[in-house]
Amino acid sequence: MLTITTAHQMHSAVAGFRKAGRTIGFVPTMGALHDGHLSLVRAARAQCDIVAVSIFVNPTQFGPTEDLAKYPRPFERDHALLEAEGVELLFAPSVEEMYPARATTFVNVEGPSERLDGKSRPGHFRGVTTVVAKLFNIVTPDRAYFGQKDAAQVAVIRKMVRDLLFPVEIIVGPIVREADGLAMSSRNVYLSPEQRKQALVLRRALDAVEEAFCSGQVDPTVLHERAHQTFAAEPAAVVDYIELVDTDTLEPITGRIKLPTLCAVAAKIGNTRLIDNTVLHPRK
Repeated sequence: MLTITTAHQMHSAVAGFRKAGRTIGFVPTMGALHDGHLSLVRAARAQCDIVAVSIFVNPTQFGPTEDLAKYPRPFERDHALLEAEGVELLFAPSVEEMYPARATTFVNVEGPSERLDGKSRPGHFRGVTTVVAKLFNIVTPDRAYFGQKDAAQVAVIRKMVRDLLFPVEIIVGPIVREADGLAMSSRNVYLSPEQRKQALVLRRALDAVEEAFCSGQVDPTVLHERAHQTFAAEPAAVVDYIELVDTDTLEPITGRIKLPTLCAVAAKIGNTRLIDNTVLHPRK
């Protein structure tokens, strides 16, 4: 596995594989890898000739009171995991490489960037789309792999790709969960054993919505209330949002659910903010 730290080096490495007619699959990450990330690496491995992974903790997607400084950075462990998966290219740039001095250009996807996590974390998605656009320009992948857990991010990136005509196919992998149902997240390490149990309320809230929906309930107001009632039974959880939205635009569903609908939740357990979601598929 080649570990590369500059855009110039990555361009050169990719050019060699391109010349040989190889397809490139790309998994962008912020490190602190878990089985959710590795499931995307394996999907890329199955579908592409060459797999590239980036590890970059992107400062522009963190708010002033968020956890940038303490975000886990176990680089040696991550390196070993990726090497074991047979990854060919690891891109691990510095902040200075990704954001040159006096850089003032950002990518903003208007509309969906202001919804869900974008509403709760102003400027978050501007940071995400800016760094992903840079990474796409550096790696030039045929396919890029993202996880369904970050469903709002996926919607924003898909729109960016459509709007800016990036020649990359976006592949979305399913949410990977712990044995007890908690969605895997690099932030799970912040949870104490007691908070770990309390965090399961996110999955229970989604299960309550799915159960009601599968029983024939298609009124988003009623489904929202089912999730709210579930959260209310866990006083340790501070709800950020409970939303039923269009899977592509992230606009709220106001009438009966007729199309695939994203039910997304976010809540704080202690100081740790967690997200989870499910997609409701109406019967035809």
